Amino acid sequence: MITKSVKRLPAEVGTSGWEAISKRSLPLRKLECNVNADWLIIGAGFAGLSAARRLKERRPNDKVVLLEASELGKGTAGRNSGFMIDVPHNLSSGDYSSGSADATQLEMAQNRTAIAFAAQAAAEYRMSRETFDPSGKINAAATGRGMKLNMGFGQSLKSAGEQHVFLDAREMRDITGSDYYLGGLYTPGAVLIQPADYIRSFAAGLSEKIELYERSPVTSLKRDGGTWTAVSPHGTVTAPKVIVAVNGHIEDFGHFRRRLMHIFAYASMTAPFDADDLGQQKSGRDKWALLPADAMGATVRKFTSGGKSRIAIRTKYTYETTITVTDRRMAKMANEHRHSFDARFPGLAGVPFEYSWAGRLCLSLNHVPAFGEIEEGLYSACCENGLGTVKSTLAGMMAADMAAGSASRQLEEYMDHAQPSRLPPEPFAWLGINSMIRLQELRAGREG
Repeated sequence: MITKSVKRLPAEVGTSGWEAISKRSLPLRKLECNVNADWLIIGAGFAGLSAARRLKERRPNDKVVLLEASELGKGTAGRNSGFMIDVPHNLSSGDYSSGSADATQLEMAQNRTAIAFAAQAAAEYRMSRETFDPSGKINAAATGRGMKLNMGFGQSLKSAGEQHVFLDAREMRDITGSDYYLGGLYTPGAVLIQPADYIRSFAAGLSEKIELYERSPVTSLKRDGGTWTAVSPHGTVTAPKVIVAVNGHIEDFGHFRRRLMHIFAYASMTAPFDADDLGQQKSGRDKWALLPADAMGATVRKFTSGGKSRIAIRTKYTYETTITVTDRRMAKMANEHRHSFDARFPGLAGVPFEYSWAGRLCLSLNHVPAFGEIEEGLYSACCENGLGTVKSTLAGMMAADMAAGSASRQLEEYMDHAQPSRLPPEPFAWLGINSMIRLQELRAGREG
């Protein structure tokens, strides 16, 4: 018998605005018994839910059980900025891509496969336009350097035959109501999601086909013969095959240790303000979504519902070895968000932030996922490398295909990568990575 104790359980920092304003329709059910299944999936985020849906496509008669340590939408999946991006942020710089032309073409194809899979789920589960909106996104530039990055991005898009539209300062002002931006670059293939709503709607749509248990953390995994047993505080699940879809927490299961970087990203969301009159004068159209021309800049989204608007901003990052950050750190980041927000929207300086939160990203030094059969019957779909919505969706799909024996060229291409590189020892990793983050943030300047 092999027993693996889980070292740490997930923890949240602050209240995600997306989760706070989201409504769920699915009753919460905890694991309070011993269950046998054909498949166990650990983690109900983008990867875990996608793996469950894919398994039901491949093996419709098999019993699938999904365990979530927290609640739907409360964890990392409900804390991101809600961009499902098809075209890597900057094709020429390699900020969000490998940089080479062939690899970038493959990455775009994989991202679009994930988006198409998500779109099918959104249609089947009747997600609203507020939850799943294929409206594209804008790379916004607030500095001369940002404009140059966008020009390089546009040239790469043109070479690749990808649709794009340049926006000047006047057009950006018309969209956002702000004089802050010098220009932008619009690409039509991205989807905007309300991440907590998406996760909850996806789970509700799947609920008739799988067994989902929340507030049911896995505290240990045991393998005896050909079966795995996941132990939770009030029950167990036994299955011959397990897919672990917990992103960076895979290290706490004893795998990929010292190979994954845990980066905290920080975000804040305003209280609601009137959409008409002052709201439109000071913040433009009812809905828009901006990614920064520089990857270390600020992501900003405005959305409107029921005559009220909100703006969410995400900027600032830290590398940590702990599972959470301090209240002092969170307060400092919220203050940084205040300065960044007020610089963009001085007319809304009196609108307070209602929510501030942190979420953990997982990256590897060589930008590869933590994927594959890591022990007999145990599969990892982890490490999204900063684009969790699409890359985790794809990882879940591919892990399900691999575990179910559904061979394809797509799976072969996805598996064609090295293992995550080993990190330097601490405290050198902490010092080096945080120094690099700080340097990049300083270089980004007004983009942040």
